Amino acid sequence: MHTEMFGAYIMDDIKKGVQYAFQTSNNMTLAMSGSGHTAMECAVFNVVEPGESVLVAINGIWGERVAEIAERMGAKAQTLVKTPGGHFTNEEIEQALAKHKPVLFFLTHGESSAGLVHPIDGIGDMCRKYNCLFLVDSVASLGAAPLLMDQQNIDILYTGSQKALNAPPGTAPISFGERACHKMFNRKTKPVSYLLDMTHLSNYWGNDSKPDRIYHHTGPVSGFFALRESLAILAETGLENSWRHHNEVAEYLWKGLEDLGLNLFIKDRDLRLPSVTTIAIPEGYN
Repeated sequence: MHTEMFGAYIMDDIKKGVQYAFQTSNNMTLAMSGSGHTAMECAVFNVVEPGESVLVAINGIWGERVAEIAERMGAKAQTLVKTPGGHFTNEEIEQALAKHKPVLFFLTHGESSAGLVHPIDGIGDMCRKYNCLFLVDSVASLGAAPLLMDQQNIDILYTGSQKALNAPPGTAPISFGERACHKMFNRKTKPVSYLLDMTHLSNYWGNDSKPDRIYHHTGPVSGFFALRESLAILAETGLENSWRHHNEVAEYLWKGLEDLGLNLFIKDRDLRLPSVTTIAIPEGYN
């Protein structure tokens, strides 16, 4: 098989695997060359233009970083803040959407710095009501906690290869829905990053209508091979089985820690991230 053809075949497999993992039929699905931060910047840079308003939910470090990325590229970053471990009600989110009228709302599904998995249901519907794109970070949660991109009306979703997908770090799956694509490909200005420009990357991944893929950059080839294998394993295992397995192991750990007399940082079991367990620091310890 011709080398370029073989590369396209591997990339197509990865695309199908990501579509399954995300539970999406989005054509604009690919894997970034880089860690989760690469996908984070790609999402913001491509759908936001300088001067536009972005609403960022901050309840740990990942929201803080998205707010800074938005500010650095000239957007107006509005924030919705809770102390780490806190989560936002749909009412609080709706009030902020109505007030700030953002083009993009960011929320972390798996906030690893606090060990919290955030409820998602209903937020995508609200974003549509306010003509705003819904961007979700699932780096620490994808494959470990239930997340359904199309069903939950998530416009842009990304993850990292090295957490529950169990592949080496350095590739970051991302998917853009139709609403996100419309905003992204009808902008007045070019994205601030050439490397992360989706007009190039969509061709590189064979997601545009052009017959040929044009060289853009050298991707992490070994990383893509490993990602393809990890996505195949997830598909063979089944998402529901993966979610169940992570939950069972997490509950075993939680019980063991509590038996030692330790308190878990996230008190509500339903809000605990199965892939990252956080412990409240005992009295007398720094």
